[in-house]
Amino acid sequence: MDKKSIIGFILIGLILFGYSWYQGKEREKAIAAYNAAQREQFVLDSIDRAEHPEKYITEITESQREQTQAEAIAAHQQSAKERFESELTRNFGESLVAAMNGQEQTTTLENEVMVVSFSNKGAKISDVTLKEYRKYSEEGDGELVKMFEPANAKFDLGFYMRRGYGESKLNTENFYFTPSAVENFTAEDGRAAQRLRMTIAVDETNALEFVYTMFENDYMVDFDVNFIGMDEWMRNTTAFEMTWNNTSFQNERGYKNENMYTTLSYLFPDDRKVEKLAMAEVGKRGGGSRSETIKTEFEWFAFQQQFFSSIMIADGGFANGEVGFDTYKPGTGYIKDYKASVSVPFDTDKDSYGFKFYYGPNKYSLLKEYDLGLEKVVQLGGSLVSWVNRWIVIPMFDLLSRFISSYGLIILLLTLFIKLIIFPFTYKSMMSSAKMRAIRPELAAIQAKYPKAQTDQNEMMKSQQATMELYKKCGVSPMGGCLPMLIQFPVLVAMFRFFPTAIELRGQQFLWMKDLSTYDSVLNLPFSIPWYGDHVSLMALIMAVTLFLYSKLTYKEQEQATAAPGMAGMKFMMLYMMPIMMLMWMNNYASGLCYYYFVSQMITIIINYAFRYGVNEEKLREKMLAKAKANGGKKQKSKWQLRLEEAQRQQEQMMKERERKQYRSKR
Repeated sequence: MDKKSIIGFILIGLILFGYSWYQGKEREKAIAAYNAAQREQFVLDSIDRAEHPEKYITEITESQREQTQAEAIAAHQQSAKERFESELTRNFGESLVAAMNGQEQTTTLENEVMVVSFSNKGAKISDVTLKEYRKYSEEGDGELVKMFEPANAKFDLGFYMRRGYGESKLNTENFYFTPSAVENFTAEDGRAAQRLRMTIAVDETNALEFVYTMFENDYMVDFDVNFIGMDEWMRNTTAFEMTWNNTSFQNERGYKNENMYTTLSYLFPDDRKVEKLAMAEVGKRGGGSRSETIKTEFEWFAFQQQFFSSIMIADGGFANGEVGFDTYKPGTGYIKDYKASVSVPFDTDKDSYGFKFYYGPNKYSLLKEYDLGLEKVVQLGGSLVSWVNRWIVIPMFDLLSRFISSYGLIILLLTLFIKLIIFPFTYKSMMSSAKMRAIRPELAAIQAKYPKAQTDQNEMMKSQQATMELYKKCGVSPMGGCLPMLIQFPVLVAMFRFFPTAIELRGQQFLWMKDLSTYDSVLNLPFSIPWYGDHVSLMALIMAVTLFLYSKLTYKEQEQATAAPGMAGMKFMMLYMMPIMMLMWMNNYASGLCYYYFVSQMITIIINYAFRYGVNEEKLREKMLAKAKANGGKKQKSKWQLRLEEAQRQQEQMMKERERKQYRSKR
């Protein structure tokens, strides 16, 4: 073995020895750290075992575990309650402490339209049942509508009281109020009324009192909060908080449509439009949520459903608040879980504060009578179309419903009335189309004279000028057919907004349609088609077929009225695409809306056919040409024609200038 090999073996040995020594030291450190950690964990486990013995019981059932947890929570709540009672006793005496213990009792007030239950626990409205409305059911015998789920209802008034150096916060939901006997009396306006007083004594002379008043045949409940003799203890109070939560039931047939119109809204002072939280779509993992912080004063807020609303109104307005809701998944029987926490300014010189609760239908005429802007919760569309509903549709509905019980017939008469109003414009549009058809040979001659009008801008300008000259001589207005469409469009949109939320149509039957406020299903599908749904609405199908016939007639008239080559490309969109899109869209909407569109289209088709058979287009053509010849084409031009000719002149001048520049650049 040579010298280099010996040195190599020695180095390898030294490396192995050093590595083994280093590993031994590291192992000793790891063992020491592990032992220390074990000792520390043992101490922690011992402490945890002493504080939470239920976690270390191996043979324990699920019910026993839940019972243990419930007992721990109850013990914590009891401890907190005892500390609070001790604080109250020290600061204000024993009267308030006595009011924290009791048994829940319910008092009921009833009038012609609703039954309202009041709980002495928190002196809150615990249940509201509407006597004139029922939940949707296929058999038509659904339960009476309840405005919210009583088990989830919450109402609390919170404020601070100071006595000397002691201060405590009172939340009325923790106290049992003492209800008075129900008082029946006659109000100043002559209406029969009922009053319920619920009180908690702060001491021998001071008290907090809630007063609820209901009037005959009224959905409004007056609510007064009286701080009796408490001004000395609330001198430093600037506001008190009110929390109101409840959960709305699903009352209608289709969850998707009801959820679309169920939201939370509120009104700023002197505002013409209510603010609404955006609808929360339901995702795959559950319901959506919306919330908003209101930083300025507002007058009222509403837990708004498709056809019913729970509204809280403050006589002096709310200072600010936080509002929101969570959306339930389909099939739960609920739509929204509402939450609101609002602030009310407190004045030490004022010992009574007035509020109102509205529990009832979203009926425009009824809500408007209160003169509080509550009718704004009824969704009538934007400012462009809402006037149609306010001044035409709703008054007509109210008037006709006094004499006619069938809302199918009312919709028919309403459609006829609207068609009668716009008939002068419709007639003008049809006459304009007839004139366009009458001079079609002359239009075709112009197109034949300028065959390159589609590709050559110069010829296109000459073709347009010749066409406008022909229109001027014959007394034809190309825009004459547009005005009726512009007038009818707000009406169509207004109907689209009105029918899905019209409480008047709810539960109204017509022909095979059991409820005009929702879709009519004649066939339930075992699957759901995207954009269409899981059912077949017969009224929507009939409406789509009628739309196809109307579109076919309209396309034929336009094709005859103009020789424009682009009409062929519109055929598929007008004849097939539009009816299919409307069928997919309207399948889930109110059958009353589909019925209105069907009736409107049928009346229009009848008017079109009557006009075509009543007007001799050959004689009209002769009359137009004779008039054009007699006038020599010197008829005064309209403002629209003058503007169009000026635009054409400017465009022609720009083209000539461009040609001159191109010619100069080539030279």
